[in-house]
Amino acid sequence: MNRKQRRDMMRKIQSEDLSLEVVHPDAAGVDIGNESHYVAVPPNRDSQAVRRFGCTTVELKAMAHWLKQCRIQTIAMQSTGVYWIAVYDILEAAGLDVYLVNARDTKNLPGRKSDVQESQWLMKLHTYGLLRNSFRPSQEIRTMRTYWRQRNDLVQAAASHIQRMQKVLTQMNIQLANVLSDISGVTGQAIIKAILAGERDAHKLAALRDPRVRASEEQIARYLEGNWQEDLLFVLKQEQHGYEFCQKQMAECDRQLNHYLEQREDRSQGTPLPEEKRKGGRKKMSGNKPQFDLRTGLFRVNGTDLIRVDGIDVMTATTILSEAGWDMSKWVD
Repeated sequence: MNRKQRRDMMRKIQSEDLSLEVVHPDAAGVDIGNESHYVAVPPNRDSQAVRRFGCTTVELKAMAHWLKQCRIQTIAMQSTGVYWIAVYDILEAAGLDVYLVNARDTKNLPGRKSDVQESQWLMKLHTYGLLRNSFRPSQEIRTMRTYWRQRNDLVQAAASHIQRMQKVLTQMNIQLANVLSDISGVTGQAIIKAILAGERDAHKLAALRDPRVRASEEQIARYLEGNWQEDLLFVLKQEQHGYEFCQKQMAECDRQLNHYLEQREDRSQGTPLPEEKRKGGRKKMSGNKPQFDLRTGLFRVNGTDLIRVDGIDVMTATTILSEAGWDMSKWVD
C-alpha cells in the first residue's frame, strides 16, 4: 500500500465509511501505560465504552472480566516497554485472543493524542483488520527462552569481568595475554588465584602452567614480573569473585534448563539420536558451554537434530528454538 492509498484508507476509517469490511466485530483496544491502561470497546457494548484500569493483578483480572461481559473476543494492544506482558498474559489466560501490534502500524491521525482516543483508535483499526499480529511463542517456549536468555546474560557478564581482569593485570604489567589466549582457562585461573592468595614468585606462578599450553614455563615467567599494587590487586579480587559468581549462576541455569527439557513431551518418538556429524576444522571448546547434554535435550523436545545442519551448533540451535519454537510451519507461507 503506497502513501496515497494509505491516506485514502485513513480517510475512510475516520469518516466511518461503511465500505470498509468489518473483520473483527468483537474487537477492543488497550492503550498500555506504566500506571494505568485505557480499554475501549464498541459503543453498543457498554454505557461506558472506554474504561481506565490500574496495573495491579486484581485490576487486570477485572479488565478481563469486563471485556468478557462486553462479549469481546479479540483485543489489540501495542508492545509498550515490558508493561504489556502482564496484561497479555492475563487476557490470554482468560481465553481472549490478544493481538500484539507494532506501533508503526498504529500511527495516529492528527489530533488523536489522548489516552482515551488512542485506545479507541486501536479498537477501530483492529475492527477493520488493519493490524498485524506480532509473533509470540507459546508459554512452553517462553519459559525455555527465559532460562536461555538469563544464561546468555550471565555469559556476557562473565566476559565483562574477564575483560576488566585483563585490564588490571596489564596495569600491573602482568602481560599474560602475550602467552595465554584466555585468562579464563585452566592456567590463567590457576595463576590468578595464586596471585590473590599472595604468591608473587614468577617461576612458582609459571609452574601452574597446564601441559596443553604452548608457551613454556620460562616464557610465562618472564611476563609475571609484576608491579604489585594494593589497589589494583583489590580490583582483581573483586572481578575474580564476580566472574566466579557468574559461573556459579550459569551452572544453576544449566540445571534448571536440563530439568525443564526433561519434563517436556518427547517428540523423538523413540528415534535414536543420530551420530554427530563431523565438521571440518579444529573444534574450539567453549568455556561457557552447557554443563549437561544439551544436544540430547533439544533432540528430545524437537524431534529433529538441528546440529546436523552445516553452520549450526548446539548453542545456535538452542537460541533458534527458544526464540521461534519448534513448530516451524508458522514461518511457511
